[in-house]
Amino acid sequence: MERSLFSVSVRKPFLALWQWITLILLLQSSKSVHSDSNYLIGLGSYDITGPAADVNLMGYANTEQIASGLHFRLRARTFIVAEPQGNRVVFVNLDACMASQLVTIKVIERLKARYGDLYTENNVAISGTHTHAGPGGYLQYVTYIITSFGFVRQSFDVIVDGIEKSIIQAHENLRPGSIFVDKGEILDAGVNRSPSAYLNNPATERSKYKYDVDKEMTLLKFVDEEWGPVGSFNWFATHGTSMSRTNSLISGDNKGAAARFMEDWFDKKIVEGHYLEEDEIPRRISNIIPDIKDNHHELLELAASFQSPSGQSATNILSASRRVRSALRQPEKPTFISAFCQTNCGDVSPNVLGAFCIDTGLPCDFNHSTCGGKNELCYGRGPGYPDEFESTRIIGERQFRKAADLFNKASEQLKGKVDHRHIYLDFSKLEVTLSNQTGASGVVKTCPAAMGFAFAAGTTDGPGAFDFKQGDDHGNPFWRLVRGLLKTPGREQINCQHPKPILLDTGEMKKPYDWAPSVLPIQILRVGQLVILSVPGEFTTMAGRRLRDAVKSVLVSGGHGQFGDNVHVVIAGLTNAYSQYVTTFEEYQVQRYEGASTLFGPHTLSAYIQEFKKLAAAILSGQPVESDLQPPDLLKKQISLLTPVVVDGTPAGVKFGDIATDVPKNSTFKRGGLVKAVFWTACPRNDLMSEGTFALVEMLQGTDTWVPAYDDDDFCLRYIWSRPSKLSTRSRATIEWRIPNYATPGVYRISHFGAAKGLMGSIRHFTGSSSAFLVS
Repeated sequence: MERSLFSVSVRKPFLALWQWITLILLLQSSKSVHSDSNYLIGLGSYDITGPAADVNLMGYANTEQIASGLHFRLRARTFIVAEPQGNRVVFVNLDACMASQLVTIKVIERLKARYGDLYTENNVAISGTHTHAGPGGYLQYVTYIITSFGFVRQSFDVIVDGIEKSIIQAHENLRPGSIFVDKGEILDAGVNRSPSAYLNNPATERSKYKYDVDKEMTLLKFVDEEWGPVGSFNWFATHGTSMSRTNSLISGDNKGAAARFMEDWFDKKIVEGHYLEEDEIPRRISNIIPDIKDNHHELLELAASFQSPSGQSATNILSASRRVRSALRQPEKPTFISAFCQTNCGDVSPNVLGAFCIDTGLPCDFNHSTCGGKNELCYGRGPGYPDEFESTRIIGERQFRKAADLFNKASEQLKGKVDHRHIYLDFSKLEVTLSNQTGASGVVKTCPAAMGFAFAAGTTDGPGAFDFKQGDDHGNPFWRLVRGLLKTPGREQINCQHPKPILLDTGEMKKPYDWAPSVLPIQILRVGQLVILSVPGEFTTMAGRRLRDAVKSVLVSGGHGQFGDNVHVVIAGLTNAYSQYVTTFEEYQVQRYEGASTLFGPHTLSAYIQEFKKLAAAILSGQPVESDLQPPDLLKKQISLLTPVVVDGTPAGVKFGDIATDVPKNSTFKRGGLVKAVFWTACPRNDLMSEGTFALVEMLQGTDTWVPAYDDDDFCLRYIWSRPSKLSTRSRATIEWRIPNYATPGVYRISHFGAAKGLMGSIRHFTGSSSAFLVS
């Protein structure tokens, strides 16, 4: 049985004293491990949750997938590692679909204004987890903002602001500390969704590996010289597609869930002085509620005395002040931060049960992922099928449990230089020297960006529509005609991209502005024997393996003892910019989704390997790398078709925050049950409630004090926004609490926070609460 955080305050004095002694010994023990701290380390975290209404969710390219609420919040998590008198590197992990070149440009501008040349594009990496449930519209190229109906300034601003604030936090938290690394396998959190393409790689190469996806997680443990462990970052390959293409709630998907579980686990360990047991589920919950009465009748009478009040005006900071984590935070101590980062996930799906036809229940066609020739009937199934929320929890928990295990065991200390190299390259015309088996070499080139027909087929995680299918290396006459209305590729481009049949010649489409990138960054960050390869795309499993091996061979063979054989090379996918997929040359020939989405042609991977080997050599020699190229800043050219919020309204006689559907009067709910309350509300775009909450479950302390217990950053609490029609000024907020099995029995209520827009544009904050109810 799991022990509740609430029970801390009601244990017998001797037991409580013993736990605090255990905790002190634990912290002292951890300090003795890192007494030879050799770096300055700092971590930071900030809310980047975007508009929870009206905005397309980024990832599936489904125009009907419009945000209408919140599963849990999105965050930017940062670490900085610095030599006391030397180099430093910054790594930011975003609960976002991918990094954005425009976001990176603007973040760097802000950092330069604040810190001068301390933080630049050379030593700052910004990486996305690849959740497909975050608001879109924050990238600058036309291809990536079509489904969001153009640029969404609110999505863009909250991400830029959050990254900057998380870096500022990490900078201000810089203190002497140490970093430890460990690795371990997770066997059940990812499967290859394009196995027919993987099988086109040479058999001799495939025989080197036990699995057709990477199963290894690499974790860093950050230990402050004074405070002990303060965070962890890890890299593991699996797509952020546990939440489906029909989900409309903002969510960090499985990696965001894992991060929250890990942070809650550590907070729980510090409070209770123990690690998570096998049957315990981590959760975010206040630990400051004292002993409660256990008399059911008396509690029921107490609950009945708290009926739902009318909606009330509120300050704009009330929501933030009532957050559960605000109540838990210890201002004098660094907050524990855990990030679950993305790597070479290009062909890796978290839907581990496999892909099946929704009409027959049979497995999909192996080569084309179709059902009776139709790709739109083939869907992957997660471990919680048919419940996508449960699949998200399970895959997140599997990553969390391995991370916690590695965190506990990590003993190899990172030692050595902090360094970095960065360069911009024009991938539309990069010359690549290739050698064949006889040793002869020749020069090939990459191509302007283009997407193949199979791109429109989607994947088993989110199939496309019409009659597209994966593995199509011919195309069809009708869609060629449609393509001609936009841009017909020339013979040189067709030959360069062969065997890809070009559907969208995005690299040569310039109206109203660039449809796809050409100038892209690549980057290496070094911390001791750890090397991070920042790539602006999604590498498939084998493509990532080849890149890692190529860089490692340079570092080991030419390092003159700098690294040795234990160098740890990780790929940070979707970092600093976004340019879709990178497959091997052999996978490209098959033209499944990933190959069709490899923008710069069949030699894209070879180009990356060639240029990363140059960066690795520069790291070893200490020589700089230079380029005159710069990516464009297209902010002033952006077009937005998203209509603003004009005004919010309620029915006559109803206030914002009033209850529309209350919980049943005098009700008692069992743990594991569902409680629901509906409020009259306003559009959540009026105030994103950054570092705050739209929804709150409060528990009664004593007879008149309500204490935060769960908020909208909890996996068990969902905030769902709706309105009767697109043009209606009226809207409702449905707040659902799935009572955890570990919830403490007592009296609870559900509260809501919002902000309404008036006719003159003024914003008025409000709050409301349900009637109280009993949990037994």
